[in-house]
Amino acid sequence: MLHRKASLPGFTLVELLIVILLIGVIFGSFGSFFTNYLILYSKYQQDGSNFTEMANQSQRVADVLRGLTDMVSETNSDLVVYAYFSPVDTYVSQVHYYLSSSGKALMADVTPMTANPPIGTLITTSKKTYTIISNYYQVSGTNLFTYYDATGTAMSLPISNEHSIIQIQVTLAEPDSHNKNGQSLNVMVSLRNRKTNL
Repeated sequence: MLHRKASLPGFTLVELLIVILLIGVIFGSFGSFFTNYLILYSKYQQDGSNFTEMANQSQRVADVLRGLTDMVSETNSDLVVYAYFSPVDTYVSQVHYYLSSSGKALMADVTPMTANPPIGTLITTSKKTYTIISNYYQVSGTNLFTYYDATGTAMSLPISNEHSIIQIQVTLAEPDSHNKNGQSLNVMVSLRNRKTNL
């Protein structure tokens, strides 16, 4: 008597192709999600790093302006003062903060002096230029420098008497990956302790 051998259950070629296709879709979706997550994380990390650098530079600018001895000229995006740029400086330097010609970098020209004003003269051959913010962003309706009088009122330019300026607000900003207005930082610098020497 002949016995038929029972066939073992298995997958058809169509079923295997469907399974492979589903696995491919799942892994493709996961890979796309994971890649987007890494890109997003990288952008947030870069924004955080940029903000930390901007905070450090804003404090550096504030320290220089806080110790200024006199102001030469001032506009919304340009400021020239006599100040100690470095704590080890014997005499003040003429410090010129300004935006680059493209408007995308905050620069500082520092020209040392032979002595403090009004005796000293500028040593123009020793002038150095520094990039304070390499990726500056102009926030709409906001100035790089805003000047305030003793009543806390923003002053209109031009200012005829620099000694009436009691505070300077410095607004730094850089592009942000997730905010069309960028990320900005305001620092209010008080000039009430203005001195002619240390």
